[in-house]
Amino acid sequence: MEVAANCSLRVKRPLLDPRFEGYKLSLEPLPCYQLELDAAVAEVKLRDDQYTLEHMHAFGMYNYLHCDSWFQDSVYYIDNLGRIMNLTVMLVQEMPNIPISRSNKYEIIKRDILRGKSVPHYAAIESDGNGLMVVSYKSFTFVQVDQDLEENKDEIMSEKIKEPLYYWQQTEDDLTVTIRLPQDSNKEDVQVQFLPDRINIVVKGQRLLEGNLYSSIDHESSTWTMKDNSLEISLIKKSEGLTWPELIVGDKQGELIRDSAQCAAIAERLMHLTSEELNPNPDKEKPPCNAQELEECDIFFEESSSLCRFDGITLKTTHVVNLGSNQYLFSVIVDPKEMPCFCLRHDVDALLWQPHSSKQGDMWEHIATFNALGYVQASKRDKKFFACAPNYSYAALCECLRRVFIYRQPTPMSTVLYNRKEGRQIGQVAKQQVASIETNDPILGFQATNERLFVLTTKNLFLIKVNTEN
Repeated sequence: MEVAANCSLRVKRPLLDPRFEGYKLSLEPLPCYQLELDAAVAEVKLRDDQYTLEHMHAFGMYNYLHCDSWFQDSVYYIDNLGRIMNLTVMLVQEMPNIPISRSNKYEIIKRDILRGKSVPHYAAIESDGNGLMVVSYKSFTFVQVDQDLEENKDEIMSEKIKEPLYYWQQTEDDLTVTIRLPQDSNKEDVQVQFLPDRINIVVKGQRLLEGNLYSSIDHESSTWTMKDNSLEISLIKKSEGLTWPELIVGDKQGELIRDSAQCAAIAERLMHLTSEELNPNPDKEKPPCNAQELEECDIFFEESSSLCRFDGITLKTTHVVNLGSNQYLFSVIVDPKEMPCFCLRHDVDALLWQPHSSKQGDMWEHIATFNALGYVQASKRDKKFFACAPNYSYAALCECLRRVFIYRQPTPMSTVLYNRKEGRQIGQVAKQQVASIETNDPILGFQATNERLFVLTTKNLFLIKVNTEN
């Protein structure tokens, strides 16, 4: 029996900057151009039965804007008339008739299904077609479909992935648990028992959920109610401010939904990484980022992510990298002849990795670092898309509405500045810029090139010129 090789990602120390002190806010304006679309973007709308967090990851966070990896500053999207639309810098053209060669015939000679219980963060086929790489927080396996299984393929394809029994979220004071009840349930069918360290739930005579809570609750103040065929439970924490990593000790049937109040509190503690002043006071003590100091945003409640390589012939897993708390951020095509790069959070930083299918001994290369962006992106409560320039000159993220944040790599200073606390000369400065687009429509697509940022909304396409020197 073949066993997949356990691998690790080798960080290049020369690409790290342990003395990085943060980003300085720049008020330099960025030119922004707006193009009104003649037809709205084709969106995938969630059905009523697609209400889970996995559905939101798969459809709600989908990037509807696509870059031409062979020709920078050219992007594509599909409108609700079924047309493939292309914008090349300032020229938009419709392509209603795409020439198709009729001399070639294709047929399926082999079909395999890759199945998992989570949305893959990253999936790419190797340039030589000999393998597939997947980043996900739940494992994937191939299910072979041959002639013996062909008659059962509809059953295999329609099999539903088991959904969590309950969803829960928390604040510093309480926890809210939501459980979907069987059809036609009423209050008389539900029995909930609150104990100081335990909870028992019985529905229609069957024990639905029970176990020891992670910490103590005020069982006399805890309540439950029914709403839209769901059971909603409110638990009051005895220890205010304590973050629970799990609801019931050892129970894996639930899924945590992060609370916005917690994110806001974390954001305040991360504000020292960015500046709200154009010229911050050099006497003001702002310690540099310390990769050893981790805060609440370093805690990941979901299962550890993994990077897996599958062999294209045997369909077996050949390499596995346990990513642990190295949160997946985004992917970008740096070289069209290579697989897309993926960016992971490593402590406070964001590191860009280039897969090399031809190098079996060193399959993933650390090619760039975006200082402190691991913390910065964690502080953005409403972030939606993350991207970077193919030449690594800047990284950018956008929120669900209006705002775009740009973080440039450190560049040499035109004047001499000193860190008065340490008495050393500051040779470089990293800038943060903020751009606001003039619309209240949600952002549906986001792409970065070396020169420009493209932002797609329902009815408009915005172009932000990032490199203003040309």
